[in-house]
Amino acid sequence: MTAALNLDQVRFGPDGLVPVIVQEVESGAVRMLAWANREALERTVATGQVWFWSRSRQSLWRKGETSGNGLDLVDLRVDCDGDALLARVCAHGPTCHTGARTCFENPPGDRDPARLELGWLSAVIAARRGAGAETSYTARLLEEGIERIAQKVGEEGVEAALAGVLLGANPGDPDRRKRLTEESADLLYHLLVLLEACGVDPAEVAAELGRRHAGK
Repeated sequence: MTAALNLDQVRFGPDGLVPVIVQEVESGAVRMLAWANREALERTVATGQVWFWSRSRQSLWRKGETSGNGLDLVDLRVDCDGDALLARVCAHGPTCHTGARTCFENPPGDRDPARLELGWLSAVIAARRGAGAETSYTARLLEEGIERIAQKVGEEGVEAALAGVLLGANPGDPDRRKRLTEESADLLYHLLVLLEACGVDPAEVAAELGRRHAGK
């Protein structure tokens, strides 16, 4: 957990509560929104587990205390006005009481273009840049340079394409499905390393996809 937030920065409402948005660190997905009073925030900071105040039960509660789907706190951030908090967490299991991963799932049949969330992996790759090449494959790749990384992207692209052809010819084969999944993961990882090496933010790629989707 990072350094604790100074709770004196928080502007609690007349009821002594402040809204807390819960965001999954690994993916950036918003998991839920709940309310906390000062005691709940103090317990959150002290224990590293996220606590809230239940307005219906009028009592403190820790997320996951009955379901086991707890939230490990990474840090707490206050917004510019001081009247809302962002809790960045590592989540264990689904968050919503319905059993869904988040409380903001898409409507049935609505395809989420950001369902494959790779922002967390991009951040890990960037953090590995200064690591020792002897202990980190990512650091070693970055040291070897753009040409080597580009070569790996090409190799993995061919492997993923071949895996797709084989699965297409045998759509019920679980081994070939697994192979395509693995090769696709390799390709996406090496592509993100290439973007990092070239200084291109993945957000630029996302923005370009968004423009294409909008027909601009």
